[in-house]
Amino acid sequence: QVQLVESGGGLVQPGGSLRLSCAASGSIFRIYDMGWYRQSPGNQRDLVATITSGGITNYTDSVKGRFTISRDNAKNTVYLQMNSLKPEDTSVYYCSAFVATMYHYGMDYWGEGTLVTVSS
Repeated sequence: QVQLVESGGGLVQPGGSLRLSCAASGSIFRIYDMGWYRQSPGNQRDLVATITSGGITNYTDSVKGRFTISRDNAKNTVYLQMNSLKPEDTSVYYCSAFVATMYHYGMDYWGEGTLVTVSS
């Protein structure tokens, strides 16, 4: 009923920038929090940034000052602007959204992930 589709990943050199997008579609009544997470082999899926429906943001310490999360509620889309990228940012990035539908009060939905590789 609800699908999240990420885009914008790819290969970038250290110090470069990428902008990730994630669009939600389906039987959406309301989207509450949205966020970005990342996971690399051997590691857990970690929080990168979250944003509430009102625009309040939260970032993990390692990306503060470099990444910016934003959203367009009219488009049901969340973005992650990534600047000053480092090799350690290399990971699969996943979009998440807490969505209320006509069938339930709300639950987490996840995109399939988009690969970001930071390398020379």
